[in-house]
Amino acid sequence: MTAQFKYVAGHVEVYSAAGEFLFSADTMQEAWEDYRDEVSA
Repeated sequence: MTAQFKYVAGHVEVYSAAGEFLFSADTMQEAWEDYRDEVSA
């Protein structure tokens, strides 16, 4: 799965390759860790 990480209003939003919103996080590190957990589940 490929994701897009976007900074929006002080947080990071994560979207699928198709542009579907997946989740948001406070930092890029948190977003990456959550994304990695999501992919390995």
